[in-house]
Amino acid sequence: MSPHPGERNEPAFSGVFSGTFFSLVLVFGLLYFGARALPPHGLFAGDAEPRPVAPRGELGQDERVTVALFEAASPAVVYIQSSNVRRYRGEPLLQEVPEGSGSGFVWDEEGHVVTNLHVVRGGARFTVRFQDSVPHPAELVGTAPDYDLAVLAVDVPREKLRPLPLGRSADLRVGQSALAIGYPFGLEQTLTTGVISGLDREIQSQSGLLIHGVIQTDAAINPGNSGGPLLDSSGRLIGINTAIATSTGANTGVGFAVPVDTVNRIVPRILEEGTFARAGLGIGVADDLYAADEGLQGAVIGGVASGGPADRAGLIPMRETNGGESVLGDLIVGIDGQEIRRAADLYQALEVYRAGAEVRVQVSRAGRSGRRIEEVVVRLAALR
Repeated sequence: MSPHPGERNEPAFSGVFSGTFFSLVLVFGLLYFGARALPPHGLFAGDAEPRPVAPRGELGQDERVTVALFEAASPAVVYIQSSNVRRYRGEPLLQEVPEGSGSGFVWDEEGHVVTNLHVVRGGARFTVRFQDSVPHPAELVGTAPDYDLAVLAVDVPREKLRPLPLGRSADLRVGQSALAIGYPFGLEQTLTTGVISGLDREIQSQSGLLIHGVIQTDAAINPGNSGGPLLDSSGRLIGINTAIATSTGANTGVGFAVPVDTVNRIVPRILEEGTFARAGLGIGVADDLYAADEGLQGAVIGGVASGGPADRAGLIPMRETNGGESVLGDLIVGIDGQEIRRAADLYQALEVYRAGAEVRVQVSRAGRSGRRIEEVVVRLAALR
């Protein structure tokens, strides 16, 4: 049968063979000319040497300040481990079991170390390590569960005890620098930097009561940082890193520190008495907005504990009408003559008193002709 008009009578593979042959020629050509372009020793240079190092130059002013601050403060920061001794069923010997770990710092030249209560809670044995990583046994001096604070005592050479200078937390401002030093995740000393992100925050203490006036910072605080110092740009202690706001257990840029003004009131009491019990009026304090809505200032008494100090003194809480409207009762506007403009002022004013102390409470009380200032005497009780 003769081929169709226009058809070429060639083997079926001739087109494939021609394309393959052309591709091979092209590849070998590229390899040949590419090889000629390589260095004399091929892919590897036999006489290669390290590249010259560019001089760093001087550190910036901010860097020098931060480095100097860390070097000055870090000897005061310690790593704390707590443990217990237990005998497990079927085991003949007692075993030491870790309970927790965290950071702390030297408080004074007598060997006292301050940390968070939750760092040492549940432990019976405590170890403190300074920068040289040498373990030193420590004793628990006392605690303040209402503020998540604890004090340890360690017997070490005096040259190791370099207390941090104290600053003030009352005059802190949002936006100023904040630096945290600690042992996150059990790592060696770590410095993180940031700013003060907020003031007058509230967090729950180990006793369930709220800690008021807490500092918020975005300086990275992670597990293991607890109990370590928060410093200002002068290297002064302004707070104790205590908690983070997180759903994962890791840092999210929201950390909290107990303010140094509170610490400086509580620690001496722990050293004197071994504990600290917060004193109070036996009231529940309502939101400041209730007073502000009526153009008033003062701590709003939201409720009064039956039979408590405020109840016995006749203080009047706010109430609700049948229509669900909130009506203010007494507003606390002074404690022993110290002005109280908001709830935070009340908490701070009461922290300096002990249970059993009598205080003069100035209240703004509603009457037929408007509000008037009255004074009542209240004997404070321990809050529990």
